[in-house]
Amino acid sequence: MHDPIADMFSRIRNASIVRKADVVLPYSKMKLAIASLLKEEGYVDDVLEEEEPHHQIRVKLKYLPNGKPAILSIQMVSRESNRIYRPAKSLPYVLNNLGIAIVSTSKGLMTNKQARKQSLGGEVICEVY
Repeated sequence: MHDPIADMFSRIRNASIVRKADVVLPYSKMKLAIASLLKEEGYVDDVLEEEEPHHQIRVKLKYLPNGKPAILSIQMVSRESNRIYRPAKSLPYVLNNLGIAIVSTSKGLMTNKQARKQSLGGEVICEVY
């Protein structure tokens, strides 16, 4: 596995397509921070850090009343081979500001909306809607 964050997004995307209740991910601080942001923004129901049998993250997926997944699209923007950095004024607007972009700033991971309010730029990790 070359890019663990892209693997995380693929697992979430694949699990939501087949209507799984949750998805288990290998643990990393970055994955936990991304999953926590997705929970804060209402894209997943819950994020649990499990110690046993292995250190892992369990993400409980959220579905709308009509049965569709809450995450319609989750796309990598910055990749290992092509990092995308943006100043605060150039942060993307995802789906006319209905979606979010996750940005890695000097003050930690945050959404594009939070980063724009704090005038912080950084690496654009992904876009979610």
